[in-house]
Amino acid sequence: GGSGFIGYSLYKELSPFFKTFGTFYSNINFKKNKHFFKYDIGRDDIEKLLTKLKPNIIISSLRGPFENQIILHNSLISYSKKFKFKLIFLSSSNVFDSFHNYPSYEYDKTLSESKYGIFKIKIENAILRMETKNFVIARLPMIFGVNCPRIKEMKDKMLDKKPFEVFPNSIINVNSILKLCQQIHFIINHGLNGIFHLGSTDLISHHEFFKKLAIHRNFDKIVFKQVFTINDLRYIAVLPRENKLPSHLTITCDEVLSDSYTDKQKNGKSIYQVQGIGNISY
Repeated sequence: GGSGFIGYSLYKELSPFFKTFGTFYSNINFKKNKHFFKYDIGRDDIEKLLTKLKPNIIISSLRGPFENQIILHNSLISYSKKFKFKLIFLSSSNVFDSFHNYPSYEYDKTLSESKYGIFKIKIENAILRMETKNFVIARLPMIFGVNCPRIKEMKDKMLDKKPFEVFPNSIINVNSILKLCQQIHFIINHGLNGIFHLGSTDLISHHEFFKKLAIHRNFDKIVFKQVFTINDLRYIAVLPRENKLPSHLTITCDEVLSDSYTDKQKNGKSIYQVQGIGNISY
């Protein structure tokens, strides 16, 4: 999954420091990159790629049909002993979306009412049967950045004069792509394993965060459609309790906003700096 928003950001972060490879499926821009390999999750044999690359670490940020992803991850788990790699699986806060009354910590029981959350739980449960030293499960909230899909969706809705849905009763935390890449880099460098919750230290309502984001991005003509799925507050937030990272690798909601917009111009150049985020395969 090296061609997606998160996967490619991780590739840029890690490639200066490691021999790093990625996979792509439909994005032909990667054809000329010798460190990227075309991979069809529904047809290609992952063992051939593992034999060719012999990775020490695999970061799974793959997209595709849920059933195919489950089959692939079961294959990776079975091949992990043969090829002796660590698996870093990028999971989601949605594995807790059935719990409405409080944020979730690393070793809380997972339970989901969404297809996406149930799919992530199935992969997590398979990975948890591995030896702890051989895996990392990184549960992510919504990830934001200058060119992230959600900001593109906001802009498209605004330009098309269509409402953008927000959920005032949903309490969330968030992360920026810049900080996430630093966190994963730290986890790799220090040989950490287990479950990590990589969200902001503070919480915010879904509606309030997107209102602030619209101000930061000057989306002054955007129209929000408030959606109330339940009457009470609903928490979809992941916080660390056991596996905490150093303070310089934590982030707040306001800092995520700062990482997610481009200031106009300063001395003819954007003052927003895209940080360089580094044998690893995606």
